[in-house]
Amino acid sequence: MTQKSSFNINYLLWKDYFKRGDLILAVAVRENIYKGLRLLTCFLLYPALIPNGTGSAEKPADTPSEEEDFGDPRTYDPDFKGPVANRSCTDVLCCMIFLLCIIGYIILGLVAWVHGDPRRAAYPTDSQGHFCGQKGTPNENKTILFYFNLLRCTSPSVLLNLQCPTTQICVSKCPEKFLTYVEMQLLYTKDKSYWEDYRQFCKTTATPVKSLTQLLLDDDCPTAIFPSKPFLQRCFPDFSTKNGTLTIGSKMVFQDGNGGTRSVVELGIAANGINKLLDAKSLGLKVFEDYARTWYWILIGLTIAMVLSWIFLILLRFIAGCLFWVFMIGVIGIIGYGIWHCYQQYTNLQERPSSVLTIYDIGIQTNISMYFELQQTWFAFMIILCIIEVIVILMLIFLRNRIRVAIILLKEGSKAIGYVPSTLVYPALTFILLSICICYWVVTAVFLATSGVPVYKVIAPGGHCIHENQTCDPEIFNTTEIAKACPGALCNFAFYGGKSLYHQYIPTFHVYNLFVFLWLINFVIALGQCALAGAFATYYWAMKKPDDIPRYPLFTAFGRAIRYHTGSLAFGSLIITLIQMFKIVLEYLNHRLKRTQNTLSKFLQCCLRCCFWCLENAIKFLNRNAYIMIAIYGRNFCRSAKDAFNLLMRNVLKVAVTDEVTYFVLFLGKLLVAGSIGVLAFLFFTQRLPVIAQGPASLNYYWVPLLTVIFGSYLIAHGFFSVYAMCVETIFICFCEDLERNDGSTEKPYFVTPNLHGILIKKQLVPQKQKE
Repeated sequence: MTQKSSFNINYLLWKDYFKRGDLILAVAVRENIYKGLRLLTCFLLYPALIPNGTGSAEKPADTPSEEEDFGDPRTYDPDFKGPVANRSCTDVLCCMIFLLCIIGYIILGLVAWVHGDPRRAAYPTDSQGHFCGQKGTPNENKTILFYFNLLRCTSPSVLLNLQCPTTQICVSKCPEKFLTYVEMQLLYTKDKSYWEDYRQFCKTTATPVKSLTQLLLDDDCPTAIFPSKPFLQRCFPDFSTKNGTLTIGSKMVFQDGNGGTRSVVELGIAANGINKLLDAKSLGLKVFEDYARTWYWILIGLTIAMVLSWIFLILLRFIAGCLFWVFMIGVIGIIGYGIWHCYQQYTNLQERPSSVLTIYDIGIQTNISMYFELQQTWFAFMIILCIIEVIVILMLIFLRNRIRVAIILLKEGSKAIGYVPSTLVYPALTFILLSICICYWVVTAVFLATSGVPVYKVIAPGGHCIHENQTCDPEIFNTTEIAKACPGALCNFAFYGGKSLYHQYIPTFHVYNLFVFLWLINFVIALGQCALAGAFATYYWAMKKPDDIPRYPLFTAFGRAIRYHTGSLAFGSLIITLIQMFKIVLEYLNHRLKRTQNTLSKFLQCCLRCCFWCLENAIKFLNRNAYIMIAIYGRNFCRSAKDAFNLLMRNVLKVAVTDEVTYFVLFLGKLLVAGSIGVLAFLFFTQRLPVIAQGPASLNYYWVPLLTVIFGSYLIAHGFFSVYAMCVETIFICFCEDLERNDGSTEKPYFVTPNLHGILIKKQLVPQKQKE
């Protein structure tokens, strides 16, 4: 079949779709996929893909016409039997750069390990740079950090570097009552014990007879204390709700010790500034306790998810059509159950006065169960689930005519996986490699963040000091000119750093740590895609299945990818990494400039985020197909990307019909596995299945094991079904090659099965012609 006839077939198919009223597919295929994907790929990222390699948007005089600018179709080759065995190393330069980056990454980790001290991240640090609770120090029995004036700690960005403009000391316990320094002085004249209770929240040089002015000048004691409780080794207000109102110790207002009256809401805002930074650790101990009580039940749930995924994969081979309806009804039913449960909780909470509070009113709390006592929480869950339900139903309606094609592809994929069962084990290797990368990145980041010596800076609570943010020495600070020029200024611990070359480049090392981490993550994913593609391509190009399939196809494909194509895989993953780094920089700038943005700038940033998201997904799609071509032909990345792109454009309508619909069907399967296991886990951990088994009692947060089971079940299902997705995509690419190489005659037989061949080309409006 010539290139001209191939274009005519695609054109007539497009007209047929349009005439039948399928406007969405016609526009998406001809406009979005054809123009957008081609221009995006060719002109932005892959200049080598542009015809003639000119890289120019202008069309030369001798440029072929539109139907001929996607390369020549494959021709019949009697010696071609699947993935090429005789290969050479590709993209060697990128391979060398990748290896050098890994060596530098290892060296960076070793250097950070020498200079860093994770205790600085584990222990709170007072204003003098001393650890609270560290053994062998005067603070050994003082494990909690206390803020003199928490109302000054309203900015999370300030607290990120521990630069809250107030004195911080280590204490053995938190205050348990309201008391000001002036009130303590009055009570001290009658009972000395009041000072003994108050002095534990003061510096060792404090005395009970200072005036309020002198106290503020010396900054030896807090002007007031209030009921608090330890949270992450820090004293935070002991908030509670009374008749829907936020209180502390049954009070809504309190004396600040300076002659003023402050509301509990103000204190809540200040505390939230700290809580937002420490929320990741807030549930550490209780979560650990819940995991200790439920770990074996979690393993049972994940095992059931794995067995269920296996069963679905086996059934897909025999009853794919029936199983799709099971997927569809199951997903809709599970989401419907979630909507019903949220509605029941919402209506039940209408009788409680405290439920009318909003999430903003209570802020960030350590007791997560408080959020589930709010009507707003369940209403938000219900709206989200309703939106998901509508989206799923609409997609089923619009894609109803494409699902039959996807089912045939899934059946063919089931056969391939059945002949190469080792592919179902490969996701475990990917999981191990990704875990190693994540752990190394986290450890390196922690050691980098805790490298250096304590650095102290001038902090002015009033914000009116020309020396603010300058480095200082706390030992002699009170005798310097800064203390005289800025009364009330403090010399507080700021962060860990230094003046050496290593310490000066720590921010750069953090960026390098993140960059190489993303590169390794994308490389591991690319390696898995290339190895699986090689195994499934070996299956497809075997004429007599399974007799012609060589032994250990997955192991052979994995070895080829590592030995010959590390550079090509690194090249493709580098492109994705650069896009992800741009997205991170964009989010960082958005966070830094959040308060200074206007409506136009916010709109532009939303547009940029959307464009980068589309760009990343488009490049991931093209890279995935490029890896398939690398696994088959063993060429470099740019040549493989060009060949894959041209092949897809020559079969653009088949891509639209098969690709996304297949992913949607598999996505329903993932949702069904995770959702069904999640519903069972919810009923079990909330003691609603006593007939089957008695769930664990006295859990702090039942959602801890519940979310673990749901998330783990989805990952397991994703691991299994992603192999399926790669299988289907590889078979489709090989099918397109097969149609161009062969014509179905005795001399040039198709490698594709008759069922798959019939469903994918039965809508062609002109007969195939013999290739010349």
